Amino acid sequence: MTQHIHAAYRPALPFRLSPIAATLAGIALLASAPLHAADPTVSELQAEIARLKQIIAAQNPASAAPAAPPAAPAPASASAAEPAQEESQTLGEVTVRSRNRLERLQDVPLSVSVVTGKELDRLQATDIKSLTQRAANVSWNQGNQRTASLSIRGVGKQGQTEAQDPSVGLIVDGVNYAYNALSSSYDFTDVDAVEVTRGPQGTLLGKNTSVGVVNVTTRRPAFTPDASYSLTIGQQDTVLGRFAAGGPIVDGLLAYRASLSVSKGEGDIKNAYNKDITYTNKDRVSGRLQFLLTPDPSFSARIALDAQPRGGETYNGRTINTPTPAKYANGTDTNLSTDVSTRLARRWFTQQSGYSYQDDFLYGGGRNVVNNDNQRPLVTGSNGASAELNWYLGTHNITSITAYKDYHFNATNDEGTPFDVHRNAGGFWNDYRQVSQELRLSSAPGGFVDYQTGIFLMKVDNQADYRREWGNDAGAWYANRDQYNRLDANAAGRYLLQNSLDRLQMSFNSPAGVQDIRNKSAAIFAQANWHLSEPLTLTTGIRATHENRKNKGHSLVNNYGNAAELNPVSVNGVQFGGFSSDSLGQLRAGNSAAQLGVADAAANKYFGAPAGAVPGSAYAGLTDAQKRQVADAKAIRLSQVGVVFNDTEAAPFKDTLPAFVLSPSYKFSKDLTGYASWQYGEKAGISQLTNGVSNLVRKEKTNAFETGLKSALFERQLLINANLFLMNIKDYQQAVRVLDVYTTGLNNDGQNYFTTATGNVPKVQAKGLEVDGAYNGIKNVTLRFAGAYTDAKYKEFKNSAQPVENGFTGAAPYRDVSGEQLPGASKVTLNLGADYRVPVWGNKEFHASFNTAYNSRYNSDNTLSSYGWIGASSITDLAIGLGTRSQSFDVSLLVKNAFGNDAPLTRTWNTYTPAVPRWLGVVVSGKL
Repeated sequence: MTQHIHAAYRPALPFRLSPIAATLAGIALLASAPLHAADPTVSELQAEIARLKQIIAAQNPASAAPAAPPAAPAPASASAAEPAQEESQTLGEVTVRSRNRLERLQDVPLSVSVVTGKELDRLQATDIKSLTQRAANVSWNQGNQRTASLSIRGVGKQGQTEAQDPSVGLIVDGVNYAYNALSSSYDFTDVDAVEVTRGPQGTLLGKNTSVGVVNVTTRRPAFTPDASYSLTIGQQDTVLGRFAAGGPIVDGLLAYRASLSVSKGEGDIKNAYNKDITYTNKDRVSGRLQFLLTPDPSFSARIALDAQPRGGETYNGRTINTPTPAKYANGTDTNLSTDVSTRLARRWFTQQSGYSYQDDFLYGGGRNVVNNDNQRPLVTGSNGASAELNWYLGTHNITSITAYKDYHFNATNDEGTPFDVHRNAGGFWNDYRQVSQELRLSSAPGGFVDYQTGIFLMKVDNQADYRREWGNDAGAWYANRDQYNRLDANAAGRYLLQNSLDRLQMSFNSPAGVQDIRNKSAAIFAQANWHLSEPLTLTTGIRATHENRKNKGHSLVNNYGNAAELNPVSVNGVQFGGFSSDSLGQLRAGNSAAQLGVADAAANKYFGAPAGAVPGSAYAGLTDAQKRQVADAKAIRLSQVGVVFNDTEAAPFKDTLPAFVLSPSYKFSKDLTGYASWQYGEKAGISQLTNGVSNLVRKEKTNAFETGLKSALFERQLLINANLFLMNIKDYQQAVRVLDVYTTGLNNDGQNYFTTATGNVPKVQAKGLEVDGAYNGIKNVTLRFAGAYTDAKYKEFKNSAQPVENGFTGAAPYRDVSGEQLPGASKVTLNLGADYRVPVWGNKEFHASFNTAYNSRYNSDNTLSSYGWIGASSITDLAIGLGTRSQSFDVSLLVKNAFGNDAPLTRTWNTYTPAVPRWLGVVVSGKL
């Protein structure tokens, strides 16, 4: 992605390192690199260290007060007295690791944004959403830890099935995370840098991605001892603790780095049913331990272990309800037969005088609360291990990264009331595991051509179970009007109403109750930089990835609850053990003696009918009204059971996916580079079941074109990078409207039925302008800015699901949204950050920082509902503090959402997710 600094621009080395010193210096530089595991040659490390030292010496006389630019990290061997020097490098010297080499950001022939760990630390930006608020044209799409997602250039919000690859890849310390949920549940602490690369990736390393990559690099082990801490006390009983330490175990041979992060705190919305549950609380503990082994100058090994014990955070249910609109989009009256207002008006629920639709369900009860009896925090946890081995062979380097990562997710949700409608309104239970192996060979830079090539292997196993359980109020909730009136008429009917669903448990079809997902990926890749002349370089790359993806699933009842006698005989060939009767409750011909025995048991249980000598006689003795009540209870149960099917293997996806890059760049001067690029990538298709029927999703294909300039002006005080981009995506993977083969075949009435499932949109396009820059020409001030104009739309999409407001009678099963803006895509995004630092009182330093992220309006609803629009808004975080210039001690006041942005995070036609309000805290930090 980036380009190595041409030899003509490298300063001559004023000294020569011994082999051992070079190795140690190389390891130190590895520890400071903003991106992937390093694999530079010893000579490259020598040159880079020498260059950085020359810059520091030139820019920072001992008597000068250091400014605070935002960028390049210092060598890890810097002493504790050097942090101010670390930040004094000129903007044009920012280095990145996008192509596994230390390279100037200004030499990178692609759209890349870099955010340093220091910038994140100043404003306690530790979650993935905070990270993305500091880079251009990257957004975080609201959801829970499993469903939230990253977007780049407006693309990536749609689509989240367990078997689907994320559109935007995430790499942490050289390890690819192939599951979207792995980005959501962590505090990224002790971070060295975050780098965002836009466009298809894969010809250099790791797993291929179709839209872009977010790379997170943590601080690496080094042989210089250091330790740092941070303690934050804030509103909502918040306590955030961070600690990191590292140094030599055996000097020159073995070093370590350890970090620990603890985040505890309440959310801003309370659950009135259980006030100890708040939305969205913090409950995260994570630790990372790394060892660095350097037995000789030609080899290094880094072993890393990480763990996040399971903790619970309540993301789902942070929802404020509003009245359902009275009219559909065509002006006809809304069908309120299943609306909450209708259900809560039933006698069954009005008996509880302390809760009502108007006073409690709507608008958070006027108290910004929710009332959920069975809501539970979402439980997540993860463990990981990796071994990174580097061999430095003079003219070539070899890097091996072997990694394991797992993830657990467990959701127990509520329907949104204090009634026992659901013990679990639906929630995934996931156990995810991935194993990967990467092996890369890199040539030394310089000469006519330098190149990298390698292989990447990954195996994924994901066991998913979407669970649902009903409670004793569920029958009264889900019965239609006539069913409810007949059953609520007497004690026997109310007993049937209660038992119709009470304690029924299922692996529920959403999209399949249980999924056994098995993915294997194997790739070979190569990329070369052809130095055609001193200023002109042509980058070429190619990749071939073979994907083998399988998925087996079923949807079945796991527990019949309190009323197995109300089961149907069978559904879709799955036996339920009930008896056969018509809609009026009359026994059908053909019931076996055992089935008639079940009917008699029902008659005895609910109406006290004594069993007779002839099977079925007790049930036959019921009145027609009583039989109709039994039929109503059975119908309620059958309607909620929905789609069931035995173990079914979906059609596998097997294919070889190509990718390539072609990118010429021309260095007009040391501080001005122009480039163009053509990137092509593919994302694997999806092996899946839709209502028990195989529904194979085609692979997604992305062509990305880009041209840009990278400049450092006014003696490198102003850095501006700008590019124009165009991305054309074919067969974009997201939710679409498809033929429901299951229901069409089950009803067999000559009509076609449709459902919403993950599928392919024929054509999507994103185009626009991106600008990224920084300025440090004002004394003691550093400014960073980024912005983008993006036009992301459906070029062709004729089978989108209808939004809720189109639910009127006679509406088509789908609609054409060709030409419409993608959901979650703002046309304008801006980011502005500033850091002010000035020496006071001798060795003290006063500092103030802020970061503002702005986005224009976007539609938060995947069906592009007219009710889903979120207006333009901005959010600002700021900090002000005083500390020692050596950073041994600092105290700061931190304010999140300082100006109280109250734009909802999501909105539908009768709900919204409110903004996270202003939060204040005090941060004490330092180095030991």
